[in-house]
Amino acid sequence: MKVTLPLLLALCLGLGLTARAEVNRDQAAAIAAQATAGRVLSIERVQRDGATLWRVKLLTAQGEVLVLWIDAASGRIR
Repeated sequence: MKVTLPLLLALCLGLGLTARAEVNRDQAAAIAAQATAGRVLSIERVQRDGATLWRVKLLTAQGEVLVLWIDAASGRIR
């Protein structure tokens, strides 16, 4: 399931099927974890610069803490 969700999301993004669908908390976490190979520590929905974003804090295998911003409308990393 962990691999299937990101692949399905990527397919939908590639086909433009998510234009009106919003990325939920689980999808944002999967996008961030896949992009960094990190473990999600926390996730928060925020408004920033007029957009709705997911703020995802992750811990990498090297012990670094990263913060990624995931656009809630598109699923793209900002």
